[in-house]
Formats: sequence, structure tokens, C-alpha cells
Amino acid sequence: MQFANMIRQAVETVLVCLMSAMVALTFADVIGRRLLGTPIFGAHDLTEHLMGLLVFTGLPLVTLAAMHLKVDLFDKALLHPRLAWWLKTTVFVVALVFAVMAWTLTRRAIDAAGFSEVSQGLNIPRTPLYGWMALCAALSALAALYTAFAAPMSVAHDREDVL
Repeated sequence: MQFANMIRQAVETVLVCLMSAMVALTFADVIGRRLLGTPIFGAHDLTEHLMGLLVFTGLPLVTLAAMHLKVDLFDKALLHPRLAWWLKTTVFVVALVFAVMAWTLTRRAIDAAGFSEVSQGLNIPRTPLYGWMALCAALSALAALYTAFAAPMSVAHDREDVL
């Protein structure tokens, strides 16, 4: 479990760096556009790639911690011990959805590699991005299956100063 926590903390650090880069880029682009009349060339391409990396890199962690957005409208009825099968079924459906996403993104990566798809402004190759997204979706499917048989991984930090 200590190794898993080290990986989680490393991924969280990467996520903080990605988010910080996206915020800094957007801030600089808006300042350049509004005050100086010169936006940052390619900011849209970079933001698009950073957003994809940010969302999909965090997806396995969110899944492993079972922290997806949930509607608790029917929780009182569905959390009854006789309906435990329903919770397992929803976890398997989530895993299936992530597996389909991974398969679709893998196909997209293969197609993008076939015709050398790049971003419009900076000509950034899309294949690595699609491949990373596919890998993260596959890891999310595995994480969902893990939570079907074990308790979700805690997201509590080791430090006491974090709320």
C-alpha cells in the first residue's frame, strides 16, 4: 500500500503541474490578448493538450478512490443490503464504459498515426496524446474492477495540515 500511495502522490504532483501550466498559459494569453493585443501563438493547441492530459491522467485516481460524481437520489433504497448486487453491477458497467473508451481511443491513436494527425497551430502530433488517453482509460477500467472487489483507495494525505 505504501508503494501505491507513492504512485498516487507522484501522479497528484504531475496533475498539479499540468493544472498550474494551464492556468499560467491561460493567464498570460488573456493578458497578452487584452492588454497588449498579442495573444500567445498556439495557446489554444497547448491548452487543448494540457486539458486532455489533465483529465485523463487523473481519471484512474478518481476511479480508484471511487470519487466520481454521483447522484444520491436513490441511495436510501439502493444501499439496502439486499441490493448489494446493484452496486457491483454499476461498477462493472463503469469498467465496461472505460474499456470501450480505451478501445475507441486506441483506434483513434492508430488512425492518427496513420495519417500523421497534428494540432492546427503548432503541429503537435496527436498520436501520443490519444495513446496516453487510451492507457489512462484502460487503467481506469482496471481501477473500477478493483473497487468492485476491494475498498476504494483512500485519498487522505499523510500530512495533517491538508484538510
